[in-house]
Amino acid sequence: MYQQKIYNLFKEAGAIMEGHYLYTSGKHGSHYIQCAQVLKSPYYTEILVKELTKKLTGEYDLVIGPAVGGITLSYEIAKHYNVFGLFTEREDGVMKLRRGFEIPKGAKVLVVEDVVTTGGSVKEVIDVVEDAGGEVKDIAVLVDRCKDIKKSKLSDYKDKYHALLKLDLEAYEPDDCPLCEKYGRPIKPGSR
Repeated sequence: MYQQKIYNLFKEAGAIMEGHYLYTSGKHGSHYIQCAQVLKSPYYTEILVKELTKKLTGEYDLVIGPAVGGITLSYEIAKHYNVFGLFTEREDGVMKLRRGFEIPKGAKVLVVEDVVTTGGSVKEVIDVVEDAGGEVKDIAVLVDRCKDIKKSKLSDYKDKYHALLKLDLEAYEPDDCPLCEKYGRPIKPGSR
């Protein structure tokens, strides 16, 4: 699917919000991508998973993503490959496996996430996988907001990184944000 078609699907689902937002990074921006709005629909999710998996090798023992954004995506992509779909969670600020989840040594792992901006959450999941002895084969994301993956926390994994939709959205430091004057305080719709 072309970028514009994917963008339109997100827009139609109400997943692309416009206004004044506070990002997890602390920066401000005029757009927020709320993937929960698109992933709540089995119809849209099926389309996105089908398109995203076309970019992947498909040789995985399991799929894993960070809670909350990566849970639905992990499950649906795992279903596509008929493997287990796991998720990590933060406990006392540290990303880890919980709920009895385990990654077997040598497991070929697909790491997934709904939106990547800095790559921080995905890098934390990668660390969990590698600490358990798993091998990250690919990283798949629905929306890439990174301006340059080579300068992100995922730079060492750039050859394994696959994004369905790439968006170059402006982000402002709070002190230099033109949206503050227009809209006042930013809204923080994210999960952290």
